[in-house]
Amino acid sequence: MKMRIRITALVVILLMALLYIGCGGAADSAQTQAPEPEPTLQGEILIAVAASLQNAFEGDLIPLFNKEYPDVKIVGTYDGSGKLQTQIEEGLAADLFFSAATKQMDALIEGGFIDGATVVNLLENEVVLIAGTDIDTAVTGFENIDEAAGIAIGDPASVPAGQYAEEILTSLGSWDEIEKRASLGTNVSEVLNWVAEGSAEVGIVYMTDAASMEDRVRVIAVAPEMALKTPVVYPVGLSADIGGQAEAAEAFFSFLKSPEAAYVFTGYGFKTLYMEGPPITGSMADQQAN
Repeated sequence: MKMRIRITALVVILLMALLYIGCGGAADSAQTQAPEPEPTLQGEILIAVAASLQNAFEGDLIPLFNKEYPDVKIVGTYDGSGKLQTQIEEGLAADLFFSAATKQMDALIEGGFIDGATVVNLLENEVVLIAGTDIDTAVTGFENIDEAAGIAIGDPASVPAGQYAEEILTSLGSWDEIEKRASLGTNVSEVLNWVAEGSAEVGIVYMTDAASMEDRVRVIAVAPEMALKTPVVYPVGLSADIGGQAEAAEAFFSFLKSPEAAYVFTGYGFKTLYMEGPPITGSMADQQAN
Protein backbone atom coordinates (compact mmCIF):
# COMPACT_ATOMS: atom_id res chain seq x y z
CA MET A 1 0.00 0.00 0.00
CA LYS A 2 2.78 2.40 0.96
CA MET A 3 4.59 1.52 -2.25
CA ARG A 4 1.52 2.46 -4.37
CA ILE A 5 1.22 5.81 -2.58
CA ARG A 6 4.89 6.56 -3.21
CA ILE A 7 4.54 5.68 -6.92
CA THR A 8 1.41 7.80 -7.28
CA ALA A 9 3.12 10.78 -5.60
CA LEU A 10 6.12 10.38 -7.87
CA VAL A 11 3.92 10.37 -10.96
CA VAL A 12 2.16 13.54 -9.78
CA ILE A 13 5.49 15.27 -9.18
CA LEU A 14 6.75 14.26 -12.62
CA LEU A 15 3.57 15.54 -14.28
CA MET A 16 3.84 18.86 -12.45
CA ALA A 17 7.45 19.20 -13.48
CA LEU A 18 6.60 18.53 -17.12
CA LEU A 19 3.74 21.05 -16.94
CA TYR A 20 6.06 23.68 -15.45
CA ILE A 21 8.69 23.09 -18.10
CA GLY A 22 6.06 23.23 -20.81
CA CYS A 23 4.70 26.54 -19.55
CA GLY A 24 8.17 27.95 -19.27
CA GLY A 25 8.97 26.85 -22.78
CA ALA A 26 5.77 28.36 -24.11
CA ALA A 27 6.57 31.62 -22.34
CA ASP A 28 10.09 31.58 -23.74
CA SER A 29 8.69 30.90 -27.18
CA ALA A 30 6.19 33.75 -26.83
CA GLN A 31 8.95 36.08 -25.73
CA THR A 32 11.09 35.00 -28.66
CA GLN A 33 8.28 35.55 -31.17
CA ALA A 34 7.10 38.91 -29.76
CA PRO A 35 7.38 41.63 -32.46
CA GLU A 36 9.97 44.29 -31.91
CA PRO A 37 8.62 47.83 -31.39
CA GLU A 38 8.64 49.99 -34.50
CA PRO A 39 11.43 52.58 -34.57
CA THR A 40 10.39 56.10 -33.55
CA LEU A 41 10.56 58.80 -36.22
CA GLN A 42 13.74 60.79 -35.69
CA GLY A 43 15.55 63.70 -37.25
CA GLU A 44 15.97 67.46 -37.27
CA ILE A 45 14.17 69.74 -39.71
CA LEU A 46 14.53 73.43 -40.42
CA ILE A 47 11.40 75.44 -41.15
CA ALA A 48 11.29 78.99 -42.57
CA VAL A 49 8.06 80.60 -41.37
CA ALA A 50 6.50 84.06 -41.65
CA ALA A 51 6.93 86.10 -38.47
CA SER A 52 3.17 86.42 -38.00
CA LEU A 53 3.02 82.65 -37.39
CA GLN A 54 5.76 82.44 -34.77
CA ASN A 55 3.48 82.53 -31.72
CA ALA A 56 1.30 79.73 -33.08
CA PHE A 57 4.28 77.56 -33.98
CA GLU A 58 6.39 78.01 -30.86
CA GLY A 59 3.46 78.23 -28.44
CA ASP A 60 1.35 75.31 -29.62
CA LEU A 61 2.05 73.63 -32.94
CA ILE A 62 5.59 72.38 -32.39
CA PRO A 63 4.90 71.18 -28.82
CA LEU A 64 1.74 69.42 -30.05
CA PHE A 65 3.62 67.67 -32.86
CA ASN A 66 6.39 66.62 -30.46
CA LYS A 67 3.86 64.85 -28.24
CA GLU A 68 3.56 62.24 -30.99
CA TYR A 69 7.09 62.56 -32.38
CA PRO A 70 9.35 63.50 -29.44
CA ASP A 71 12.52 62.55 -31.32
CA VAL A 72 11.97 65.01 -34.17
CA LYS A 73 13.65 68.35 -33.49
CA ILE A 74 12.11 71.32 -35.29
CA VAL A 75 14.23 74.44 -35.68
CA GLY A 76 12.24 77.51 -36.70
CA THR A 77 13.50 80.58 -38.55
CA TYR A 78 10.93 83.39 -38.38
CA ASP A 79 11.06 86.63 -40.35
CA GLY A 80 9.43 88.59 -43.14
CA SER A 81 8.55 86.30 -46.04
CA GLY A 82 10.68 88.35 -48.44
CA LYS A 83 13.74 88.01 -46.24
CA LEU A 84 13.14 84.28 -45.86
CA GLN A 85 12.83 83.98 -49.64
CA THR A 86 16.20 85.67 -50.05
CA GLN A 87 17.81 83.46 -47.41
CA ILE A 88 16.53 80.31 -49.12
CA GLU A 89 17.79 81.54 -52.48
CA GLU A 90 21.17 82.22 -50.89
CA GLY A 91 21.47 78.74 -49.40
CA LEU A 92 19.25 78.42 -46.30
CA ALA A 93 18.47 74.68 -46.26
CA ALA A 94 14.87 75.00 -45.13
CA ASP A 95 12.87 71.79 -45.39
CA LEU A 96 9.58 73.69 -45.30
CA PHE A 97 8.57 77.25 -46.19
CA PHE A 98 5.42 78.93 -44.85
CA SER A 99 4.88 82.32 -46.45
CA ALA A 100 2.50 85.15 -45.57
CA ALA A 101 1.86 85.77 -49.28
CA THR A 102 1.83 83.86 -52.54
CA LYS A 103 4.37 86.18 -54.22
CA GLN A 104 7.38 84.80 -52.33
CA MET A 105 6.21 81.20 -52.63
CA ASP A 106 5.68 81.54 -56.39
CA ALA A 107 9.18 82.97 -56.80
CA LEU A 108 10.76 80.04 -54.94
CA ILE A 109 8.76 77.51 -56.94
CA GLU A 110 9.89 79.14 -60.16
CA GLY A 111 13.47 79.12 -58.94
CA GLY A 112 13.33 75.40 -58.19
CA PHE A 113 13.71 75.79 -54.42
CA ILE A 114 10.21 74.66 -53.43
CA ASP A 115 8.33 71.64 -54.76
CA GLY A 116 5.26 73.26 -56.29
CA ALA A 117 3.35 69.96 -56.25
CA THR A 118 3.29 70.06 -52.44
CA VAL A 119 2.16 73.67 -51.99
CA VAL A 120 -1.27 74.42 -50.53
CA ASN A 121 -2.89 77.72 -49.57
CA LEU A 122 -3.46 76.84 -45.94
CA LEU A 123 -4.54 80.02 -44.15
CA GLU A 124 -6.10 83.43 -44.62
CA ASN A 125 -5.66 86.57 -42.52
CA GLU A 126 -6.93 90.17 -42.40
CA VAL A 127 -5.03 93.45 -42.55
CA VAL A 128 -5.87 95.94 -39.79
CA LEU A 129 -4.90 99.40 -38.59
CA ILE A 130 -3.88 99.50 -34.93
CA ALA A 131 -2.90 101.94 -32.18
CA GLY A 132 -1.57 101.46 -28.68
CA THR A 133 -4.23 100.97 -26.02
CA ASP A 134 -2.96 104.06 -24.19
CA ILE A 135 -2.53 106.23 -27.31
CA ASP A 136 -5.05 108.97 -28.01
CA THR A 137 -5.20 109.31 -31.80
CA ALA A 138 -7.42 111.20 -34.20
CA VAL A 139 -7.07 108.41 -36.76
CA THR A 140 -10.35 106.54 -37.21
CA GLY A 141 -9.49 104.40 -40.23
CA PHE A 142 -7.24 103.90 -43.25
CA GLU A 143 -8.85 106.89 -44.92
CA ASN A 144 -7.35 109.42 -42.49
CA ILE A 145 -4.18 107.58 -41.48
CA ASP A 146 -2.16 110.64 -42.59
CA GLU A 147 -3.33 112.45 -39.43
CA ALA A 148 -1.05 110.28 -37.31
CA ALA A 149 2.25 111.72 -36.14
CA GLY A 150 4.02 108.38 -36.52
CA ILE A 151 3.08 105.52 -38.86
CA ALA A 152 4.66 102.07 -38.91
CA ILE A 153 4.32 99.52 -41.71
CA GLY A 154 6.33 96.59 -42.97
CA ASP A 155 8.84 97.34 -45.69
CA PRO A 156 6.97 96.64 -48.96
CA ALA A 157 10.22 95.50 -50.53
CA SER A 158 10.29 92.35 -48.42
CA VAL A 159 7.34 92.20 -46.00
CA PRO A 160 3.95 90.97 -47.29
CA ALA A 161 2.08 93.01 -44.65
CA GLY A 162 3.87 96.08 -46.04
CA GLN A 163 2.94 95.09 -49.58
CA TYR A 164 -0.69 94.81 -48.53
CA ALA A 165 -0.42 98.21 -46.78
CA GLU A 166 0.96 99.77 -49.97
CA GLU A 167 -1.88 98.27 -52.01
CA ILE A 168 -4.51 99.59 -49.58
CA LEU A 169 -3.07 103.09 -49.30
CA THR A 170 -2.45 103.32 -53.05
CA SER A 171 -6.09 102.44 -53.62
CA LEU A 172 -7.09 105.19 -51.21
CA GLY A 173 -4.75 107.70 -52.85
CA SER A 174 -2.50 108.31 -49.84
CA TRP A 175 0.49 106.03 -50.42
CA ASP A 176 2.83 108.62 -51.93
CA GLU A 177 2.47 110.85 -48.87
CA ILE A 178 2.63 108.02 -46.29
CA GLU A 179 5.67 106.42 -47.91
CA LYS A 180 7.74 109.55 -47.29
CA ARG A 181 7.34 109.50 -43.51
CA ALA A 182 6.44 105.95 -42.50
CA SER A 183 8.79 103.83 -40.40
CA LEU A 184 9.47 100.60 -42.30
CA GLY A 185 9.78 97.41 -40.26
CA THR A 186 11.79 94.38 -41.35
CA ASN A 187 8.84 92.16 -40.44
CA VAL A 188 5.32 92.51 -39.12
CA SER A 189 6.34 91.65 -35.54
CA GLU A 190 8.64 94.66 -35.47
CA VAL A 191 5.78 96.93 -36.56
CA LEU A 192 3.54 95.46 -33.88
CA ASN A 193 6.15 96.09 -31.18
CA TRP A 194 6.71 99.70 -32.30
CA VAL A 195 3.01 100.43 -31.86
CA ALA A 196 2.77 98.52 -28.58
CA GLU A 197 5.73 100.47 -27.20
CA GLY A 198 4.37 103.82 -28.38
CA SER A 199 7.18 104.45 -30.88
CA ALA A 200 4.53 104.79 -33.59
CA GLU A 201 1.05 106.26 -33.18
CA VAL A 202 -0.52 103.77 -35.59
CA GLY A 203 0.59 100.76 -37.59
CA ILE A 204 -0.64 98.27 -40.16
CA VAL A 205 -0.42 94.60 -39.21
CA TYR A 206 -2.46 91.40 -39.45
CA MET A 207 -5.52 90.78 -37.34
CA THR A 208 -3.77 87.81 -35.72
CA ASP A 209 -0.86 90.02 -34.63
CA ALA A 210 -3.22 92.50 -32.99
CA ALA A 211 -4.97 89.62 -31.21
CA SER A 212 -1.65 88.40 -29.80
CA MET A 213 -1.17 91.76 -27.98
CA GLU A 214 -4.76 92.77 -27.27
CA ASP A 215 -3.71 94.09 -23.87
CA ARG A 216 -1.30 96.58 -25.52
CA VAL A 217 -2.79 97.41 -28.92
CA ARG A 218 -6.32 97.95 -30.24
CA VAL A 219 -7.77 97.59 -33.71
CA ILE A 220 -8.94 100.88 -35.20
CA ALA A 221 -10.19 99.46 -38.48
CA VAL A 222 -10.10 96.47 -40.82
CA ALA A 223 -8.83 97.18 -44.33
CA PRO A 224 -11.68 98.22 -46.62
CA GLU A 225 -12.63 95.33 -48.88
CA MET A 226 -12.54 97.50 -51.99
CA ALA A 227 -9.01 98.69 -51.18
CA LEU A 228 -7.43 95.24 -50.91
CA LYS A 229 -8.05 93.01 -53.91
CA THR A 230 -5.18 90.62 -53.14
CA PRO A 231 -6.30 87.91 -50.65
CA VAL A 232 -4.12 87.63 -47.55
CA VAL A 233 -3.30 83.98 -48.18
CA TYR A 234 -0.59 81.91 -46.48
CA PRO A 235 0.84 79.11 -48.68
CA VAL A 236 3.06 76.34 -47.30
CA GLY A 237 5.21 73.81 -49.13
CA LEU A 238 8.18 71.47 -48.92
CA SER A 239 11.67 72.02 -50.23
CA ALA A 240 12.46 70.58 -53.65
CA ASP A 241 15.59 69.06 -52.08
CA ILE A 242 14.76 67.80 -48.58
CA GLY A 243 17.44 65.13 -48.51
CA GLY A 244 17.76 62.84 -45.52
CA GLN A 245 15.06 64.56 -43.47
CA ALA A 246 12.24 63.83 -45.93
CA GLU A 247 10.26 61.52 -43.64
CA ALA A 248 10.31 63.89 -40.67
CA ALA A 249 9.56 66.92 -42.86
CA GLU A 250 6.64 65.19 -44.55
CA ALA A 251 5.24 64.14 -41.18
CA PHE A 252 5.31 67.72 -39.91
CA PHE A 253 3.85 69.01 -43.19
CA SER A 254 0.98 66.52 -42.89
CA PHE A 255 0.44 67.64 -39.31
CA LEU A 256 0.09 71.28 -40.40
CA LYS A 257 -2.78 70.21 -42.68
CA SER A 258 -4.50 68.20 -39.95
CA PRO A 259 -7.68 69.09 -38.00
CA GLU A 260 -5.57 69.40 -34.84
CA ALA A 261 -3.38 72.08 -36.42
CA ALA A 262 -6.42 73.81 -37.93
CA TYR A 263 -7.90 74.06 -34.45
CA VAL A 264 -4.73 75.77 -33.23
CA PHE A 265 -4.62 78.19 -36.17
CA THR A 266 -8.24 79.13 -35.59
CA GLY A 267 -7.45 79.86 -31.96
CA TYR A 268 -4.85 82.38 -33.12
CA GLY A 269 -7.37 84.13 -35.37
CA PHE A 270 -6.52 82.59 -38.74
CA LYS A 271 -9.09 81.25 -41.18
CA THR A 272 -8.26 77.75 -42.40
CA LEU A 273 -8.56 77.36 -46.17
CA TYR A 274 -7.36 73.76 -46.45
CA MET A 275 -7.53 70.76 -44.15
CA GLU A 276 -7.11 67.01 -44.52
CA GLY A 277 -9.64 65.24 -42.30
CA PRO A 278 -12.86 66.17 -40.48
CA PRO A 279 -12.80 69.20 -38.17
CA ILE A 280 -12.49 68.80 -34.41
CA THR A 281 -15.78 69.43 -32.61
CA GLY A 282 -17.43 68.93 -29.23
CA SER A 283 -15.53 66.86 -26.67
CA MET A 284 -12.64 66.35 -29.08
CA ALA A 285 -12.15 70.10 -29.26
CA ASP A 286 -12.22 70.35 -25.48
CA GLN A 287 -9.61 67.60 -25.23
CA GLN A 288 -7.42 69.32 -27.82
CA ALA A 289 -7.63 72.59 -25.89
CA ASN A 290 -6.29 70.84 -22.80
